[in-house]
Amino acid sequence: MTGRRAPAVLPPSLRSSLGMIAALAALVVVVIGVMYADHSRPGRVDTWIIRPTADSVRPPWRHLALATDFLGEPAGAVTLVVVAVTGCLLLRRLRAVVLAVAGVGAAVGATTLIKHLVGRTIHGDGNLSYPSGHTAFATAFALVVALLVTGRLGLGRTAGTLLVLGAALVAGGAMGWAQVALGAHYPTDVLGGWCTALAVIPTTAWLVDRVADLWVGQMANVGRGELR
Repeated sequence: MTGRRAPAVLPPSLRSSLGMIAALAALVVVVIGVMYADHSRPGRVDTWIIRPTADSVRPPWRHLALATDFLGEPAGAVTLVVVAVTGCLLLRRLRAVVLAVAGVGAAVGATTLIKHLVGRTIHGDGNLSYPSGHTAFATAFALVVALLVTGRLGLGRTAGTLLVLGAALVAGGAMGWAQVALGAHYPTDVLGGWCTALAVIPTTAWLVDRVADLWVGQMANVGRGELR
């Protein structure tokens, strides 16, 4: 037993910046949730952006919106996660495998829980809308990939933070646009889903590293005990 630690999924250079971002994102999720709890209509911010309950796109943009939406559906989401896990296994990044599964799952699970707590609906009482699970998934997936790339390239705090936030903005923005354009969510639902992923993924990545480091430390202690 050598006790050698695998590369962290949350690079040390990003821990402080992403920690603060995660805390701020969690606060935004709570504030918006309180503002729109039990609402069934768009808020003022929503109507400033677009009337979200109407199909606002036509072909070919509608086809693009539907294709993007598919990536957040179970079949599309599982395919993306399997591809990510396969890539992590090929790179021998076992911590990244755990983050890809647990982190993305936690982000989607958090949106499901929050939806039931907030109770905001769209298109009828049975359609809980806040926060957007599709947006949370796309953002979480992009964050996992960006963290892996940041670690592989050894990027510093500024470059790494810009890459991670840029990936989250592009992926979350694309999925959020599709959800609003198809009338599936209000714009503030999309913001809530985006912030949910920003809160969950850095936290999960820190936990993965923490547990893995503790486990490696325990194995190293066992190995040293066997050598005595």
